[in-house]
Amino acid sequence: MTDKRRASLQRETTETYVSVDLVIDGSGSSSIQTGIPFLDHMLTLLSKHSLFDLQIDVRGDLDVDFHHSVEDTGIVLGKCLAQALGDKSGIRRYGWAILPMDETLVRVVVDLGGRPYLCYQAPENLAPIGQFSFELVEEFLRAFSSNANLNLHVDILRGRNSHHMAEGIFKGLAKTLDQACQIDSRVKGVPSSKGDL
Repeated sequence: MTDKRRASLQRETTETYVSVDLVIDGSGSSSIQTGIPFLDHMLTLLSKHSLFDLQIDVRGDLDVDFHHSVEDTGIVLGKCLAQALGDKSGIRRYGWAILPMDETLVRVVVDLGGRPYLCYQAPENLAPIGQFSFELVEEFLRAFSSNANLNLHVDILRGRNSHHMAEGIFKGLAKTLDQACQIDSRVKGVPSSKGDL
């Protein structure tokens, strides 16, 4: 592959401004500024372990809540991934990871088949991580999967520490995306019997 698969998008509403530059065939370098330190940490991990290059700049109404910034970041990042993948010729399409993080074990599975869906299984009433509500992890994943047009299953198989569970999810997502987006020289055209994804 000679050309890097890349997309850059901006989205501005009365609640947020989000700018994302994504390179699928990268080295895992990132520059993340969302105004939410824990989200910055998670997105940096996503970049590092997927080997995607990510530049993300978000300015949101953090005085109201983190929700708008988290969801809108997921929206724009998802749209960038869909655009960067193009017609998906030659990709592996599927990716999966079972990822440990100390006492936590997380399973993440993805299908880049063009049908958006999130199946998310996590313990209820998990403690916040600083000011970051754990519920926002699901909001990010839903926005991301819907706008990337991918099928995403996330299961926390066990865990106690909220930080470890969130980190396991983002690292697992990174590894599955790395696998699913890889070009496989054996795949001719798009990996679907329908001929289109």
